Amino acid sequence: MDLTGKVAIVTGSGRGLGLAYAKELASSGAKVVVNDVDEATAEAAVGEITAAGGTAVAEVAAVGGTEAAEALVARAVKEFGRLDVLVTNAGVLRDKVLWKMSDEDFDTVIDVHLRGTFTCARAAARRMREQGEGGRLILVGSPAGQRGSFGQTNYSAAKAGIVGFARTWAMELGRANITVNAIVPVAATAMTETMPVLKPYFDALRAGEPMPPFARRALGFGGPEDAAGLVSFLASDASSGVTGQAIGIGGDRLSLWSHPQQVALAYADGGWSADAIAEAWASTVGAQAQTVGESLPEPPAPQGG
Repeated sequence: MDLTGKVAIVTGSGRGLGLAYAKELASSGAKVVVNDVDEATAEAAVGEITAAGGTAVAEVAAVGGTEAAEALVARAVKEFGRLDVLVTNAGVLRDKVLWKMSDEDFDTVIDVHLRGTFTCARAAARRMREQGEGGRLILVGSPAGQRGSFGQTNYSAAKAGIVGFARTWAMELGRANITVNAIVPVAATAMTETMPVLKPYFDALRAGEPMPPFARRALGFGGPEDAAGLVSFLASDASSGVTGQAIGIGGDRLSLWSHPQQVALAYADGGWSADAIAEAWASTVGAQAQTVGESLPEPPAPQGG
């Protein structure tokens, strides 16, 4: 994948998935603006990229507000003369069940994930439209936003909203040849390390053991580098016809998430009263009620000796 001549911003790219995205883009020839709230972390990421032969600069900013978004775009233009790709990866977690979640817990996550995606995408879209040569907005979602996640009211809501952004902005920016897609990665990062179902696979990684095929295929779970190829594809000219999509990536698995749609219909002449709905529910639309949360397959039973 040749991204020579393209300039990319990756928010939250000091470590984890964001760093993997930035390194992948740089290895494919793009010039990259690395972003993190911590200067040492951002500079270390730039050092990794340049040591491998890539080109990158660090912009230290807390993603969320307009000032940070505009500073990121301005840095890309100042250093490299243009902007072609934005990857909105920055994020934080403040996990609590609904009745224990504070206003601050909610607002912090929404500000970084949802508002930060909005402000950065707006600033990038304005620059790309001004350049008149199209561009790529790559928004980072999560399975939590697609299916829900216990204890993640704020995060699930933000990630669901981000996929909504992708669908709306794909329509709004299509005439400017700017594609907008959401990616839904699953990878071994600090954000997934607390999930009990994934603990055995983190333990294997720490022990230097290969990820078992069940994790890589059935769970679609691997390292951050396994999710990075999708970002380079979506940043490239090869993806010019791909927009408005939510695309999953992780381990050995590439997937396409469906758009929400009506899965069952029922009609009543004159409309539906509450009593009529109650009477008909189980035999009509209620028969197709949807599940919530991730439904993960069970790992294979150990083979006895």
